[in-house]
Amino acid sequence: MESYAAGETTPPLIEETIGANLERIVGEFPDHEALVEFSTGRRWTYRELNQAVNEVARGLIAAGLQKGDRIGMWAPNCAEWTITQYATAKIGAILVNVNPSYRTHEFAYAVNQSGMRFLVSASEFKTSNYRQMIEETTGPSSGSATGEASSATGTQLERVIYCDTDDWARLIEEGQSVDADAVDNRMGELDPGDPINIQYTSGTTGYPKGATLSHRNILNNGYFTTELINFTDADRLVIPVPFYHCFGMVMANLGCTSHGATMIIPAPGFDPEITLRCIAEERATAAYGVPTMFIAMQNHPTFAEHDLSTLRTGIMAGSICPVEVMKRCINDMHMAEVGIAYGMTETSPVSCQTRSDDDLDRRTSTIGRVHPHVEIKIVDPATGETVERGEPGEFCTRGYSVMLGYWDDPEKTAEAIDADGWMHTGDLAEMREDGYCNIVGRIKDMVIRGGENVYPREIEEFLYTHPDIEDVQVIGVPDEKYGEELCAWVKLRSGAEPLDAEKVRAFATGKLAHYKIPRYVMLVDEFPMTVTGKIRKVQMREESAKQLGLA
Repeated sequence: MESYAAGETTPPLIEETIGANLERIVGEFPDHEALVEFSTGRRWTYRELNQAVNEVARGLIAAGLQKGDRIGMWAPNCAEWTITQYATAKIGAILVNVNPSYRTHEFAYAVNQSGMRFLVSASEFKTSNYRQMIEETTGPSSGSATGEASSATGTQLERVIYCDTDDWARLIEEGQSVDADAVDNRMGELDPGDPINIQYTSGTTGYPKGATLSHRNILNNGYFTTELINFTDADRLVIPVPFYHCFGMVMANLGCTSHGATMIIPAPGFDPEITLRCIAEERATAAYGVPTMFIAMQNHPTFAEHDLSTLRTGIMAGSICPVEVMKRCINDMHMAEVGIAYGMTETSPVSCQTRSDDDLDRRTSTIGRVHPHVEIKIVDPATGETVERGEPGEFCTRGYSVMLGYWDDPEKTAEAIDADGWMHTGDLAEMREDGYCNIVGRIKDMVIRGGENVYPREIEEFLYTHPDIEDVQVIGVPDEKYGEELCAWVKLRSGAEPLDAEKVRAFATGKLAHYKIPRYVMLVDEFPMTVTGKIRKVQMREESAKQLGLA
């Protein structure tokens, strides 16, 4: 049987804009708690959230922003992020998500490439002084309502609002001069197919590309992702994943608001103990996270002190999910209905997901099956032909969730989306006979050792079974004889005896084929990763080659 599958077509796609969907949910659940900011204690019902969104939307209209104008958001997780997300959607402005870890060069690129007119930003967070970086990039005058951006950079940025200062209240105050019907009038001009969001992909090679997403793309993906974990208005979701990424603003925020559920922000950035405390104190029913977040929570010294018994479900996604970590979510965190989701920014993001009634094997060893209203296939990267089930190939997906394209980059768009509408992900996957899929690596991550194709995921899953290993990542490093050799970066459990390559080889001998056993083992405290929790294997390869004298 071919590696092809199509998702269910019921319930139907939501043919509403994000603003219209929010208004409908507010009408159904006006007094239900919509948003909680745990670190400050601020809370909003759906009626209050909608009022806050409309106030900011009117402020943006007063600032002269039109449908299709680009508005940047550069901040860690906070209530203002969420409010801005819905306010821009209501007036048809395109929200540009700016990675909180960006520095001046990357920020300037996002501003210029998107043609950003307006920016909402935090003043600072951790080691990031956003105000200083903005002034270095655009000139100090850009913070005022009439300020012109510095011509030296050629940016079109006209105004910056610092959402943690009086600027925020001033923006709302300016909006009071705008007729209350203005937001409704603007919403009436919008179509579900309109672009509403630009998210820059991580850009492991070359400059990041701006995946451009519509109301239809992200509203439906958020809705169906949470439908598959049985969300209702009774659910309370703790969101430690960043809003600037699809996991936070789509799967979490839009997933919640499309069901009348509660969004809970534990902290501006991820902190394992605060997240655990937030789950317990807010009586959360669901929690999201990338694997490294769940690992950090499960291994935190205070883990056993937190009452997590209200948890029912959640999603682990963002990078490959280790089986052992998934089992602990189910057994130790009470997340009996936890799901694994797989996707990419360009597909809004989810294409595959496990189901809450799947057996333990499917929910701990696959990325699930095709999402509703989506098609998937696995093809030979060389020929483009669909492979048989059980054979590895490139994962491709098609349907409502595929982005409109890369912003202002038709060439890169054509490279990613073929003439038949299939998005080529660059991920290597296998489809089982039952239609459930597994990611075996990135096409670029696959290690070719002496002519043998080696998928790091398989070796990582095996090494997770070692009692002293807390986390592990496997990469290929240059080798004169075999072309590439395997190197394992190992993070040990607290109090474990040091491991070396010899001990790892002894553990693997007889259980893995000889060519799959890592030649090199490096003990580390952490892995280089993006702010969304994706491991930077390119950087790991460079560092390993240098340290091992192979560069």
